Amino acid sequence: MSIAISAQAVKELRERTGAGMMECKAALTEAGGDTEAAIDILRARGAAKAAKRAEREAREGSVGSYIHMGGKIGVLVEINCETDFVARNEAFQQLVRDVAMHIAAASPVAIRREDFPADLVERERNVYREQMKESGKPEQIWDKIVDGKLEKFFAEQALLEQPFVKNPDLTVGQLITEAASKTGEKIEVRRFTRFALGE
Repeated sequence: MSIAISAQAVKELRERTGAGMMECKAALTEAGGDTEAAIDILRARGAAKAAKRAEREAREGSVGSYIHMGGKIGVLVEINCETDFVARNEAFQQLVRDVAMHIAAASPVAIRREDFPADLVERERNVYREQMKESGKPEQIWDKIVDGKLEKFFAEQALLEQPFVKNPDLTVGQLITEAASKTGEKIEVRRFTRFALGE
């Protein structure tokens, strides 16, 4: 027996999730009219859509720049998307400018933690181990503390994990994901270079 889904229920679900009308109706039908369950269904499908997007290639995009402190710091960043239509969009261009400005301010080492040079990670690990030797803490807990310090290092130094300077409640990665969900395209930071005078 199929349950009748009211137009009001579909409207409310749309307002809460931003999903399309047909998607909302299908999710409500599947959830037997339970709005909270329908939201979970839509979220799961949204995650599946994002995963599908991740497999697509982003070959369009834009190179943006940001110059700070009267020419003392400069950043070039390349952010890719799937279509020229999105690349020319004002919101996408603003995203590129915001990420360039963030890089100037936050000075990340790499885009994601997997991109860190192995020798840099090893050097950090050794510094933390030396700190543990000096700390007088029991040796059996050193590795756990060192791992915790490395996690903090990645969160502070990997671009996508850093809190976004204009809104610290969001990471740069979440900012990119939000932009991708609004455009319906895969968006990714491909590379960046930060120049600081005298460095």
